[in-house]
Amino acid sequence: MKNNTLTGIQVTPVEKSKIDQVDFENLIFGQVFTDHMLVCDYVDGEWQRPEIIPYQSIQLDPSARVFHYGQAIFEGMKAYKDDQDDIWLFRPDENYIRFNKSSKRLAIPEFPEDYFFEGLKSIVQLEKDWAKKGRGNSLYLRPFVIATESSLVAAPSTHYKFMIICSPAKSYYAGEVRVKIAESFSRAADGGVGYAKAAGNYAAQFYPTNLAKEKGFQQIIWTDANSHEYLEEAGTMNIFFRIEDTLLTAPNNDRILDGVTRKSIIKLAEDKGINVEVRKIAVKEIVEAAENNTLKEIFGSGTAAVINPIAGFSYKEKEYNLPHVEDSYAGHLKKALMDIQYNISEDKFGWRYKI
Repeated sequence: MKNNTLTGIQVTPVEKSKIDQVDFENLIFGQVFTDHMLVCDYVDGEWQRPEIIPYQSIQLDPSARVFHYGQAIFEGMKAYKDDQDDIWLFRPDENYIRFNKSSKRLAIPEFPEDYFFEGLKSIVQLEKDWAKKGRGNSLYLRPFVIATESSLVAAPSTHYKFMIICSPAKSYYAGEVRVKIAESFSRAADGGVGYAKAAGNYAAQFYPTNLAKEKGFQQIIWTDANSHEYLEEAGTMNIFFRIEDTLLTAPNNDRILDGVTRKSIIKLAEDKGINVEVRKIAVKEIVEAAENNTLKEIFGSGTAAVINPIAGFSYKEKEYNLPHVEDSYAGHLKKALMDIQYNISEDKFGWRYKI
């Protein structure tokens, strides 16, 4: 029996929530999911009306094109509950723009803006009890699209499924992170799909990352595919370097993901009077800075960890340790960003989006 609608989206509620069975103090990221999910199919040349149904498995034909030709893209977002029980998203407009940019690159029909935001608001309102108060707690949101047409013809699908699933999350802490600078493997190449949130981008980096882990490193700092002389991203994060009092990060291009956290960190740093340079960064520049003790910090930025400090790196079998900085840029910028996300401080940039 269909229930009442939320902001125009039809909702079929679960008979009984499983929220009481969840240990919110001991969550493992991305392994617990809420009661409902949003689904929307693309058929007959247009996106149908989204609906919310109980979280469940989906059935696909073995010949579904997503399995054979990899048409799949996604976004990562979070909803935050403040001390007044209000719930906020952080710059969802940027996620929407990037979602459709990724879709276009993989020949997937772009998703309507009203459906995207109506869907986000509806699913988050329905699952609001899964978003717990407290700094570090959040409700992780995963919008994604897969190609569902049953066909082995090597061509874009004519049928797709858009979904949003939700997972409660605790503060992400990866411990001490050490990284290896890539010398031969590449994450993406010029003219490729590196800037898109394509599922295949992540599959392709698992193998070289596993090789790095075997040598005691948690992630890889990727270098450009042409010469391996310039630094680009770290694992699933954008990367920042602090030399003396200047913060450096690589410019966006068709190999580097346009990170929402990255652009927010740049804006916050500039607002705090930190000198920020967005430019090509040579590996040899970072190695030289480490050797002459002017390299103060390296940190990654992304939705899951916000900012993840890096303790050291390896290049050409030589390891470099970073100093412990009491008054770190990483610490200041992470606090400033999270204060905005949790509605603790003023949002003079207009980044918060109230649900």
